[in-house]
Amino acid sequence: MDASKPILPPLPPAQAPGTGAPGAAGSLDPAGAHKVAQDFEAFYLAQAMDSMFAGINSDKLFGGGEGENVYRSLLSQEYAKVAAKSGGLGIADAVQREILRLQEAQKK
Repeated sequence: MDASKPILPPLPPAQAPGTGAPGAAGSLDPAGAHKVAQDFEAFYLAQAMDSMFAGINSDKLFGGGEGENVYRSLLSQEYAKVAAKSGGLGIADAVQREILRLQEAQKK
């Protein structure tokens, strides 16, 4: 392995940060801002649900073990995605407004 060669190829110009890619600094992208805000709210909700389910013991007759812990986390993530898409707590709206406000300020 040659140490002078990078392991990963460089990003194409369309994907490089600050080059006009969707969601990049300086470009106003409401759809991209909405997706990022919704993903943020889903992440927040998943963390809250993981904390909520942490104190619930599994049924020893039909479940339990590490497998259930993994799948419970995945289930929390999916519940959070659905909740965020259907309106959630309103965090996504506030985050989207802030992202658009910051993009507008950078554009000036």
